[in-house]
Amino acid sequence: MELVTMLGLVAGCCTTAAYIPQVMKAWRTRSTKDVSLGMYVLMVTGCGLWIAYAALRLDGPLIAANVITLSLIGAVLILKLRHG
Repeated sequence: MELVTMLGLVAGCCTTAAYIPQVMKAWRTRSTKDVSLGMYVLMVTGCGLWIAYAALRLDGPLIAANVITLSLIGAVLILKLRHG
């Protein structure tokens, strides 16, 4: 595997995994009181745009990382909208 691709995959894993503790806590407690709605709306929008950009560039690691990240931040956003 090319070094640049490996670097992208590792970076994507790190930034994506950073959302796992927030998703787990929000899911477990059903509390998102201290989570910023604006931040998650912007993150979902930005992540969607990154996916479009990566698709146009045919950048597999960037697509994969952002699809998984979008799933995680989308889950927190849905919990925020449901449980405030």
